Amino acid sequence: MGKRTASAETLKPDPRFHSKLASKFMNCLMWQGKKATAQRIFYNALDQVKKRMPDADPIDVFTQAVEHVKPTVEVRSKRVGGATYQVPMQVNRTRQQSLAIRWIIDASRKKAGRPMFLRLADELMAAYRREGEAMTKRENTIKMAESNKAFAHFAW
Repeated sequence: MGKRTASAETLKPDPRFHSKLASKFMNCLMWQGKKATAQRIFYNALDQVKKRMPDADPIDVFTQAVEHVKPTVEVRSKRVGGATYQVPMQVNRTRQQSLAIRWIIDASRKKAGRPMFLRLADELMAAYRREGEAMTKRENTIKMAESNKAFAHFAW
């Protein structure tokens, strides 16, 4: 059985939207236990999304962005008889979600020169439109799995 994190049971929904996904996202965004700062960045980013896309609900844009970035397959290293193979494998739901969250946050952090909430808003809107750095990361992951399909028989 895989290991379970405490956050799976104890996670409370966020105060504004009552979404567990938003709460999880803020926890991943947080550095050094500064939850208030992470909340401010996240909510300001969603306010920015609301300002730029007035017809869309910001929490729906966020949820769809995470859904679009979730990968279906990835490559895992498998050692077989002294050689290491990149074996394509299905990704389970919790890992899909955590990878999507991580990729969106990493893509936002890599862009320098502007406040974090603006960078995060840009990345969320780009992922919502199926573009941006996080989507590129997903496409590359799927492409890697596709090109290593020959080693799929090592997946056990």
